[in-house]
Amino acid sequence: MTVRTPSSRIRRAVTPLALCAGLTVGLTACAADPDEGTNGVGRLSAPEIESKAQTAADAAKAVRLSGTLVSKGGTFKLNMRLKQDGATGSVTTKNSTFELLRVGDALYLKADAGFWAHDGKEGDTPSEADSEAADTLDDKYVKVPQGDPSYKQLRGFTDMGPLLDGLIGLHGEKVKGDRDQIGGIRTVKVKGGADGEGGTLDVSLDGEPYPVQFARGGGAGVVVLSEWNKDFPLTAPSKEETLDYGKQLPRT
Repeated sequence: MTVRTPSSRIRRAVTPLALCAGLTVGLTACAADPDEGTNGVGRLSAPEIESKAQTAADAAKAVRLSGTLVSKGGTFKLNMRLKQDGATGSVTTKNSTFELLRVGDALYLKADAGFWAHDGKEGDTPSEADSEAADTLDDKYVKVPQGDPSYKQLRGFTDMGPLLDGLIGLHGEKVKGDRDQIGGIRTVKVKGGADGEGGTLDVSLDGEPYPVQFARGGGAGVVVLSEWNKDFPLTAPSKEETLDYGKQLPRT
């Protein structure tokens, strides 16, 4: 007696066996796609990922930048909210912390009495007159004259485009790195050089491929970029909040 098994029944019986056999050959064949549910930039080459991140950053209207920068001139801690027509936030140096506010080309600085009392030379004791003036300027906005030598330096902390270009540019051959998660955001790393000696950029895999973090090469600081395109108000301080320094600003 011959029993004929329907082909559909044979397929149902064989399929699980085939899957199991596939697992024994290579578990990676059934592994989850690391790019599933992402914006897809993780599938691109390192130069392409960097280009996508740069394009997204160039098109953005606002961002928060925070972190530490190390240079020959010292160490700076930044916490700035930036947009195309101005910025607000704080800068901390070895000697002091001060706030910056830029509305268009008008740049304002606010600091405590200690900032106004020193002249950039550590250990110097301010005169009585300087101390009195510093007390008057304490926690007041001072409009920085555009002709003051400090204007260009301080404005550099508030110009979104040039600041980002200077901070998140990779140097050397672009190398694709591992995936990571920063502040709850999935990222893919792009390194300048095999060991990141030219910097390491984390690019978001969620939503727009914005830069999320940049570690500068040689231990020259790490900056975090967040709140992309989140607008914030920029208003010049009132006359009651503003005083005239009356001479060249102290060096920072």
